[in-house]
Amino acid sequence: MKNVVLTEGKNGAHILLDSLEKAGVNSLFGYPGGAVIPLYDALYESSHIKHILVRHEQADAHAAEGYAKATGRPGVVLVTSGPGATNTVTGIADAFCDSVPLVVISGQVGSAAIGSDAFQELDILSITSSITKMSYQVRTVGELPLIVEEAFKEAVSGRPGPVLIDLPKSVMLAKNTEESQADIWLRQINTPKPDVDAVQIHQLVAALSKARQPLIITGAGVLKSNAQDLLRTLIQHYHIPTVSTLLGLGAVESENPLFLGMVGMHGSIAANQAVDQADFVLNIGSRFDDRVVTNVDDFAKHATIAHIDIDETELGKVLPTAHAIHASADDALNAILTEIKNAKMTDTSKWQESICQAKRDSMFHYQKSETAIMPQAVIQAVGKVTKGEAVVVTDVGQHQMWVAQYYPFQNNYQMLTSGGLGTMGYGIPAAIGAKFARWDKEVVLFVGDGGFQMTSEELAILNDNDLNIKIILLNNHSLGMVRQWQTLFYNGRLSSTVFKSQPQFNQLAQAYGINYVRIEKPERILEDLQLAFQSDKSVLIEIIIPDDVKVLPMVNAGAPYRDMITEEDA
Repeated sequence: MKNVVLTEGKNGAHILLDSLEKAGVNSLFGYPGGAVIPLYDALYESSHIKHILVRHEQADAHAAEGYAKATGRPGVVLVTSGPGATNTVTGIADAFCDSVPLVVISGQVGSAAIGSDAFQELDILSITSSITKMSYQVRTVGELPLIVEEAFKEAVSGRPGPVLIDLPKSVMLAKNTEESQADIWLRQINTPKPDVDAVQIHQLVAALSKARQPLIITGAGVLKSNAQDLLRTLIQHYHIPTVSTLLGLGAVESENPLFLGMVGMHGSIAANQAVDQADFVLNIGSRFDDRVVTNVDDFAKHATIAHIDIDETELGKVLPTAHAIHASADDALNAILTEIKNAKMTDTSKWQESICQAKRDSMFHYQKSETAIMPQAVIQAVGKVTKGEAVVVTDVGQHQMWVAQYYPFQNNYQMLTSGGLGTMGYGIPAAIGAKFARWDKEVVLFVGDGGFQMTSEELAILNDNDLNIKIILLNNHSLGMVRQWQTLFYNGRLSSTVFKSQPQFNQLAQAYGINYVRIEKPERILEDLQLAFQSDKSVLIEIIIPDDVKVLPMVNAGAPYRDMITEEDA
């Protein structure tokens, strides 16, 4: 049917803001420029949408990601044309890899100038075509509300992800009249979730009920569909051991005796051994990426594989799959819980006993020190100070893996990190976005000295907006993860991974008007952190850690789990 929008008399800039309000937007992250001046002029009068001025457009996208990951709602980005738009590409790609809903609004030169190589003109639709779910270039002011409505639906439907709206300056300035009303056919995004196939679920449960050593792998899809309670019910009622991907952390409480922690390249010994020993593996909402399946031929070689995913293209893509279920995690788990009530389950008590013993004996270990502060001890202490309830944001590198290993995650919307793309510089802006989304929660950022220096300009936002974020800077004066690979696999040839000089981080904190604490005594980690966390302002907490501490266990790329490198091997 023909779409008609009754916004006659308003210009495109005001219509856009009205459309964003209708979509439930109360915050957007932006940076002005020539092509979006009309939008910023309209924002000047807006009392409903808070604009957060970042200091670089890449931070725009990461902050919006943090907001989206902390709420499940789309984060919104507003940037100008040309370099403003291209600076968001890394953040858009990061969101695409991690299935994060974003709506990115990029300014564009006037419609008449498009294609003329005008000042700050670029074809951002072509540039981002492979990293967005959908891209639009608005042609008339009358179609703008329809495109905005559709973009928000697209961002959250099916497998979530980023959507781009390219908005010419001429459309922002144009008034909507009866002649300019939309006379277009837009896709009406209202994609229903795929129906769960009852026969497939029956077959899956029948196979699961016969397993003597079943195992669940939980991924981000469980959290994105808010299915964690259903998963916990399945685990507890039927005593199925469970491991998690990096982005699935929080779906199962860390202290659950059947939960073995993260699996894969830096997974726990217990988790990886369980995969090796399992005779049935049920993957719910994870894409079997290469950090989990380090060796395709050797992964879970004794197990029947079952896979549940909202994205049908992921099913059977990496591993031969006996039970491929195209469904959302919540619908599939509801169906499994209904079906399994009538199933006669095989006795798995010996498997459960060995799993619980493995959790006690072989989760994660590190060498203690009385003279140096070990990063694992810091993360454990932060877990105690926050009671495992903080919204935890990480940058990318060694500290990211230590957090995944040692922080006691409990809930959804709690672990915010860059998974698929592994983007250094993600941490500071993502933490800012998370705090705007969750004022009621303690937000803690773990960051290394490398990633910190990539987006440290965003510290200005903390004081500007009275944000209270605790920043744990684990400083080993190097690009720790790359250094670790060079040490283990390149004969210790440390090529360009050690910083000869660094900022005085205390002075940097002072320059941006935030508090600074340096923790230096291993015996006082917990007490000093407790004091720092009492502040109602943002605090940069710098902790010098040994430069040779490694993230272990580790499975080298392409190696089977049984070749894990452990503390005893290193």
